[in-house]
Amino acid sequence: MRVEVDRDRCEGNAVCVGIAPDLFDLDDEDYAVVKADPVPADQEALAEQAVNECPRAALIRRD
Repeated sequence: MRVEVDRDRCEGNAVCVGIAPDLFDLDDEDYAVVKADPVPADQEALAEQAVNECPRAALIRRD
């Protein structure tokens, strides 16, 4: 699986970073970035949780 960040929706709340710090980080402009592409199989559940809990729906799951 892959996850993309919609920068138009992202507000830098860092919910994704709190859930999966090995998968997400914030860049210099405080936008979320995906650190692992594709998401490792053992991290997919955390990635899915981050997608579901993003307060701005800025994370998009791609299969």
